Amino acid sequence: MTSIDPRSTHPKLARAIERLQTADLVRACGAPAPPELAKAIHEFNAGEFFDQHETLELLWRATPEEIRHLYEGILQIGVGMHHLLKNRNFHGAAVKLDHGIRLLSAFPDTCHGVDVARLRRDATRAREHLLELGPSGLERFERECIPRVHLVEAS
Repeated sequence: MTSIDPRSTHPKLARAIERLQTADLVRACGAPAPPELAKAIHEFNAGEFFDQHETLELLWRATPEEIRHLYEGILQIGVGMHHLLKNRNFHGAAVKLDHGIRLLSAFPDTCHGVDVARLRRDATRAREHLLELGPSGLERFERECIPRVHLVEAS
């Protein structure tokens, strides 16, 4: 049986990535971060992935500009971890991590003070570890591989 690449079957994700290629993300990333982002980062780093989803979804829906996809990318990575750690859903975790990483790939290395490069790298490492374990190895997922959202000190 041939596996279908989830990236090729998600038109909404493809459209978002296409729009991000022409957006002025450097300007958007330099703008002050909304206070809800700090709350969501705290929830994410505390492993409260369901709560971070709720916080970031409200922010994502309320933001009309393309910066909204930064929030969506972080949200997707958190949802992937929720699928992995709470639901033991291999496919859901792999797909959501992939979607989050792909969205964040369009952003500069630092955006709204978030170390996007490090989050992409850590989420990629988590996804690779997940894929190595396979569906039957989820209980062996190493906690050290859980990504965290880091902030960059303003200079």
